[in-house]
Amino acid sequence: MRIVRKPSTRVEMRRRRHLRVRKKVNGSAERPRLVIFRSLKHIYAQLVDDDQHKTLMGVTETTEGVKREKPGKVGAAHAVGKHIAHLAKERGIKKVVFDRAGYMYHGRVKAVADGAREGGLEL
Repeated sequence: MRIVRKPSTRVEMRRRRHLRVRKKVNGSAERPRLVIFRSLKHIYAQLVDDDQHKTLMGVTETTEGVKREKPGKVGAAHAVGKHIAHLAKERGIKKVVFDRAGYMYHGRVKAVADGAREGGLEL
C-alpha cells in the first residue's frame, strides 16, 4: 500500500485542493468549466469541455481586446473575466461552472468571477 505523505509546499497544498474540487466540478459542452490560473504577474482564464477533453478558449490580460478599467492586478483580472464572458456569449455559451483551482475565493479570483457575471455569464 502506498504511503500518502503530507504536502509540504504551498503549491502542493493548492494542487491537492484543486484535485478535491475537480472531483465535484465537471464541465460539459452546454455548461463548460471556467478555470483560472493565477501566477505572480498574470491571470489566465479558460473555458474547458471535460466531456471532449478540449479547451474551448483561453484569455489572459495580454490578449488583444482586453480593456482594463481599473489599474493593478485586480483590475486586470476583472477585465479578463469580462472578456472571456464576451467571447463565450459570441459562441452561444451562457452558463458555466466556476473552478477556482484551489485558490481562495477573494482578490483576483473573485474579480474574474465578478467580471464574468458582469459580462453576462451565469456562474
